[in-house]
Amino acid sequence: MKIDKEFIHPSHPNHKLRLEYTETPFCCDGCREAGIGLKYRCDMCDFDLHKVCAMAPNSITHVFYKKCEFRFYYKPPGPYKRVCDACRKDVQGFVYHCTRCGFDLHPCCANLPLRLDDGEQHNFYLCDKLSSACHRCGNKGLGWSYRSECKNYCLHVSCVKEMLVESWQTVYLNQNKNGKYIREVQMGMLAPSLKGTLQNHHKGKVGKVRRCCQMATSALRIIISAILGDPTAIIAAVIGVLLSK
Repeated sequence: MKIDKEFIHPSHPNHKLRLEYTETPFCCDGCREAGIGLKYRCDMCDFDLHKVCAMAPNSITHVFYKKCEFRFYYKPPGPYKRVCDACRKDVQGFVYHCTRCGFDLHPCCANLPLRLDDGEQHNFYLCDKLSSACHRCGNKGLGWSYRSECKNYCLHVSCVKEMLVESWQTVYLNQNKNGKYIREVQMGMLAPSLKGTLQNHHKGKVGKVRRCCQMATSALRIIISAILGDPTAIIAAVIGVLLSK
């Protein structure tokens, strides 16, 4: 599919948006969710859109909801708060909604790959239901998850999003001595926080904790990149560097 390098989006009609690549997480002004990698941006207005949000079709279907037809909305339809059925987070902007069934999906969630390959011979599969507990929260719960091919490792999409919020709050600004603002990404706490969870999960079994932590870093790297809207090898590598700090 051809990707336009710049175009005018209906949500930002006054200026053209230009396609660019960033290794710094940003907040999408469409869906209000975090992003990384390819985005459409207006520098004049400091306006950003995930590539997925900018190129969202008017309607989609999804394999998890065979009877549904999702229509694209610029804001949540109806008077009540809506929740994404994939990540269980509030819908605050762009959304896909099925009027017939009442399901809602963030555009990035709707585009999560059904299979992720971390490049280290580990495959992770998107599931709408968990048969075993999530390694982050310890529960099965609602919402989608990624499960390893061996079925021993599971992470809720919602739990990964919570880890992102807890550790770096998307992007924050610090002021340096010269009065200039610099952007910093704080993702180093992701692996340690999950490591503690795995230690409790395996009750002190050092070998299993070590193996699971290796799988955890591998899983987080590729799952986070997918959730942030750019599940590519380049972004996965960037996430991997951030996680290793």
